[in-house]
Amino acid sequence: MELKKKILSILEKDAKLSSDEIAVMLNLEKSKVAEAIEEMENEKIIFGTKTLINWDKVEDGKVTAYIELNVTPEQGLGFEKVAEDIIREFPQVSSVSLMSGGFDILVELEGYSMKDVALFVAEKIAPMPNVISTKTHFVLRRYKHGGVVLNKEEIDERRVISF
Repeated sequence: MELKKKILSILEKDAKLSSDEIAVMLNLEKSKVAEAIEEMENEKIIFGTKTLINWDKVEDGKVTAYIELNVTPEQGLGFEKVAEDIIREFPQVSSVSLMSGGFDILVELEGYSMKDVALFVAEKIAPMPNVISTKTHFVLRRYKHGGVVLNKEEIDERRVISF
């Protein structure tokens, strides 16, 4: 498992690396690395890769929203049924998480405009039988996403010195 953790740590930082490159980094045979990666894919430890896109640099970029849901859990099923319903019915939803704190479920959604997201929440999410209330937050600007600093050239890394 130690080897797998090392490989996962490397892939988490750069999923584009080949097994050959990872083998060189870990001073191992490439077949060992390829075998470990294949095992982790079969075990659904690794279940895909995703390209991070800075939509602020695209003219018709997307809008990201986080929607807080307060819900009534299903008897005997808890929050699982609500989460499964959202996942099954709305493929455009990026992420669904059970949360601690002031709300129950956090939904991440990308849309083409704030109006697009607002209509989705009003017409699709809010009317769901177990949803008590919603609160939508829009991302205005991302500074860091998926561990990657965006718009790095705009960040002034000089220290402020005052006398």
